Amino acid sequence: MIGRIRGTLLEKQLTEILVDVNGIAYEISVPMSTLYQLPEIGQGLVLNTHLAVREDAQVLYGFVEMAEKNLFRALIKVSGVGPKLALAILSGMAVDDFVRTVNANDVASLVRMPGVGKKTAERLIIEMRDKLAEWGPSMSAGHDETALPGGEVSISAEAETALVSLGYKPAEASRTIAQVLKENSDVADSESLIRLALKSMG
Repeated sequence: MIGRIRGTLLEKQLTEILVDVNGIAYEISVPMSTLYQLPEIGQGLVLNTHLAVREDAQVLYGFVEMAEKNLFRALIKVSGVGPKLALAILSGMAVDDFVRTVNANDVASLVRMPGVGKKTAERLIIEMRDKLAEWGPSMSAGHDETALPGGEVSISAEAETALVSLGYKPAEASRTIAQVLKENSDVADSESLIRLALKSMG
């Protein structure tokens, strides 16, 4: 099992990065919360990793915070929750917020996550409550406020692409981004825009 990787960041996209480790490049799937904390291309990084072995593939998942890795592993053990949905949950909700949501039996907040229906939300609360009881608010550290790479792409386009990659329909993502920008004209980066959009999507 590959539990940790130290190397050089070669590429980063919305849900996957490429890390060079002594000449071997690893493709690693990451949640957006980790993507926001990555260094610039060409710089070194350390990721806590989880290797999922399936019949048709071996997929490596990476997390800056150990708390996110622990939550990811707990989530994929819940019936009906696979790695893709677990990454979507971690992308849209911080670890501390997830713990509070489960402890408060807040089904509505979980249903706002892409791919999470009412039955799945209820199952998450039931199965995760005991596992999270010992965690507490200090389980996760704060996230860096690092924006996605800008380039020539507008922050609204980046945000729309991010929402679509999380499972939202393109039209819904576009409409929500437009509304958020209308109500918050001072949004300076795509990360802030994505967070505001996720909060407004119910």
